[in-house]
Amino acid sequence: TCALPISRDETMRDVIASGTHIADAQWAHSVHVEVTGLAPARWYWYRFRVGDAFSAIGRTRTAPAPQTLVDRVHFAFASCQQYEQGWFSAHAHIANDAPDFVAFLGDYIYESSWGRAHVRKHNAGEPYTLADYRQRYALYKSDPDLQRAHAACPWVLTWDDHEVDNDYANDRPEDGMPRDAFLLRRAAAYKAFYEHQPLPARMRPIGADLPLHTQWQWGALLQLHLLDGRQYRSAQVCPTRAGGSAIIDVESCAALNDPSLTMLGQAQEQWLHHSLGQTKAHWNVLAQATLMAPLDRCNRQGAARIWTDGWDGYPAARQRLLQTLATQRVRNPVVIGGDVHLFWVADLHAQPDQAQSPVIASEFVCTSITSQGP
Repeated sequence: TCALPISRDETMRDVIASGTHIADAQWAHSVHVEVTGLAPARWYWYRFRVGDAFSAIGRTRTAPAPQTLVDRVHFAFASCQQYEQGWFSAHAHIANDAPDFVAFLGDYIYESSWGRAHVRKHNAGEPYTLADYRQRYALYKSDPDLQRAHAACPWVLTWDDHEVDNDYANDRPEDGMPRDAFLLRRAAAYKAFYEHQPLPARMRPIGADLPLHTQWQWGALLQLHLLDGRQYRSAQVCPTRAGGSAIIDVESCAALNDPSLTMLGQAQEQWLHHSLGQTKAHWNVLAQATLMAPLDRCNRQGAARIWTDGWDGYPAARQRLLQTLATQRVRNPVVIGGDVHLFWVADLHAQPDQAQSPVIASEFVCTSITSQGP
């Protein structure tokens, strides 16, 4: 049994709500508490107690009421934290900046060991079972700076590939593992993700399915549309191996033009179309995993080349999304992403490959917490 008091002050003396919850071994003794009845737009403090043991004190914040006019919101977004390749000192800076919330955009853990000049080790092989993934999260969450960032403010999260398997697409793994075996692996990874992240009970996974995409408001100022670009996507086209991504010459891959290719899946695309049509927020942020603007990785002869795991590998899906932003006349759309281990700032055009076409949205992509870049 786990007790949870909620206080209006950081000393935990002004407790305004409390309750007890069962930390079930079936869910790695995790507790997902959804507190109701709190005042909007203010900070609260909390901690957990099991027997005579107390957790550290954490801080969270309620959003302003949906139609409230507010002047600003201060948030951080981050992605890509390969434990072996660096210290999580960026999270210490996030905690010190005291944002209203953190949006984490994928690759919270890495299933694989790669890169150069490691500063610490996973000390375990690639995870495949639930026990494996639980151990990987336990290792990452042992980092004190990551703990500080979680304790500083509320988080919203989506995932990318490394929470399961590099470059996986829906039920297609990178390495040719049989589909049924891979779905068992995905189910283990999704369950561990739910257990170790601040997700509501409605996102509890059923087997290999976890309903992650959602929307979240900050008064009348901002609506955050949180997207899932892995669970429902089409397999990458023109692979050079059993599965996964490749850098390919555009002219050599006719399949890139297939209009059925989707990054989000048909149901999520329809949900997003409806969500963007209904929003009245002054700013609309699409929080997703990767770079949306086109990136030509041309070869020495100047031929156009793209990386098929990003939005460049799904041009029709990207066009549909940008068309939705344009036709729905969405106010101040901003796309945020990560994944590529580089900072990018871009205009997103009505025709992505035509710089003279109208600008539809702005894009900001963050570099990694630790993962090595090119």
